[in-house]
Amino acid sequence: MEETVYFLPVDGAGEEALARRLQDVLTAHGFLSFVEPRDMVAIKTHFGEKGSKGYVRPVFFRILGDLVRARQGLPFLTETATLYRGRRSNAVDHIHQAHAHGFSLDSTGLPIIMADGLLGDEELEVDIPGRLYRRVSIAAVIVKSQALVLVSHFTGHLATGFGGALKNLGMGCSSRRGKLVQHSTAKPSIRKGKCTGCGECVTWCPQDAISLVDGIAAIEGKRCIGCGECLAVCRFDAVGYNWSETYEQLQRKVTEHAWGAVRGKEQKLLCINVLTRITKDCDCLGAYEPIGPDIGILISRDPVALDRASLDLVEETLGEKLSSRAYDIPYRMQLEHAETIGFGASRYRLERLD
Repeated sequence: MEETVYFLPVDGAGEEALARRLQDVLTAHGFLSFVEPRDMVAIKTHFGEKGSKGYVRPVFFRILGDLVRARQGLPFLTETATLYRGRRSNAVDHIHQAHAHGFSLDSTGLPIIMADGLLGDEELEVDIPGRLYRRVSIAAVIVKSQALVLVSHFTGHLATGFGGALKNLGMGCSSRRGKLVQHSTAKPSIRKGKCTGCGECVTWCPQDAISLVDGIAAIEGKRCIGCGECLAVCRFDAVGYNWSETYEQLQRKVTEHAWGAVRGKEQKLLCINVLTRITKDCDCLGAYEPIGPDIGILISRDPVALDRASLDLVEETLGEKLSSRAYDIPYRMQLEHAETIGFGASRYRLERLD
């Protein structure tokens, strides 16, 4: 199967001009024709961690929101909580961080609704015909929405080699449990030196697997299901996980969760990769290290074809493998696994939009 991927080159345009050109292209080609009146349309992106400079700018989302509303849809911005401690590990801090980067209602015209709730644990199970999983845990709002517009900033990535649409779907649309399944090969443990004995983890553990022993939390391994609720509610960094996972296996897990995020929305999905401010690291890190020139915007209804085309175009522009500028990781495994399980297009045709 061959999928068309559309390429809108930068050609020296600034953010505002590029956003207007994107608006013209989306309108002319009817890319959002799948939006029906009263459809709840989740516009998923990455707001950027504190200190990050590479995230897709708010002006693009005002345009997307206007186009969805023109079709009488109900658009909103959405994201999910991170596992690591930072400005985005819960809904309150995350929305504050989004506002700090300009994603306000005034600037975008879009409310922010966190897809996985206050603490990252609001989820629904989605059935997939995967090799690793038959069910995956996806943020509830993503599943409940009638349509999905995915806007991803293409970057290098220290664990998956590169981050694009698949990473934004697989990791970015998963609940906390889904993220843990992808990242972790072990159940949680308590860092006794940091535990204050506050009892929050005891209260919120769904399996009653945690108790206080001599004022310190203790986890009963046989009852623990690895859901990560204790990690979510602990405010003192007292819950530890073993995050070790092979690069190849992590990418396979991400890809299968990405499939879960789009299940049922294959005909009501638009994916956009922004190839500007391409950095060595993803926008989860505060560091900003550009590794190449601005290229443009790629658009497709198929996230796999979109990532294939994005990676090929970046490497063609750089004149070398992405690994020479970012991380020496077998980063095409996510694309290869998608082909193996029958998710997305294995071939694409690039169409330039001038």
